[in-house]
Amino acid sequence: QVQLVESGGGLVQAGDSLRLSCRPSGRTFNAHAMGWFRQAPGKERVFVAGVSWIGGVTAYADSVKGRFTISRDTANNTVYLQMNSLKPEDTAVYYCARDRRTYYSGISRAANEYDYWGQGTQVTVSS
Repeated sequence: QVQLVESGGGLVQAGDSLRLSCRPSGRTFNAHAMGWFRQAPGKERVFVAGVSWIGGVTAYADSVKGRFTISRDTANNTVYLQMNSLKPEDTAVYYCARDRRTYYSGISRAANEYDYWGQGTQVTVSS
């Protein structure tokens, strides 16, 4: 059983930066694309960013493009989400997830293509 563990969330002010980390326990996920999603109170969980299994392809939601950067360190089996210029509307619980397909060269924005999820980490941005 793969478990994903996120860390790095917190309370920051608008304009600040945070870096989220995601590591699996029990197995490597280097053969899978990885994604970050977020869910604000009363709203659906939405795609934020994704990175291909080999790390060369990334995708972002329009709302975070130019401010957030997703990356993966295969040697350390970790996926990161660097979040700069944070805004109050970025406030949400952020989830890391693993694409169910192995060696898939694309990035899916659909939550149902991801089979393992972390417990989430809270990001709160004050104005």
